Amino acid sequence: MSSIINSQDQFFARNMRYSDVDLVVSNETLAYKYPWTKQNFIDCLQSGYQCWVLADKRQIIAHGVISIAICDAHLLTLCVHPQFQRLGFGRRILILLLDRAAKLNSSECFLEVRTSNETAISLYRSMGFEAVGRRKGYYPAAEGREDAIIMSRTLPLP
Repeated sequence: MSSIINSQDQFFARNMRYSDVDLVVSNETLAYKYPWTKQNFIDCLQSGYQCWVLADKRQIIAHGVISIAICDAHLLTLCVHPQFQRLGFGRRILILLLDRAAKLNSSECFLEVRTSNETAISLYRSMGFEAVGRRKGYYPAAEGREDAIIMSRTLPLP
């Protein structure tokens, strides 16, 4: 793993392309029990949302989607391929998305996160997000539905 950490610079950020969608969905499927579908990503690209990937010449290791409306941004998905998790790539793409939102005049960002996703909650808190509410039964789960924590932070990043 140290070679991955030492080579973070080999991964560059770029806009997601339609040709990336199959790889992005593959990463989602490896990372989540309830991944986004190919159509979810196509819809986001067609809607003009900020869709970004971290990639090198061989693979996409992370992706994120953020929508922007008026002065608010909404982080819709953030995913890191399991092989590259806990190496700083989630933070890196989150910073990129929040910077993009601020440059597009968003003054606040919202997101929903599963109550059971302690790793993501920890990342979001470390980035200045605070819990502002809860959505009951928001996510599908093995035993019915799982609540989401609604989190928010002001923009831009310091």
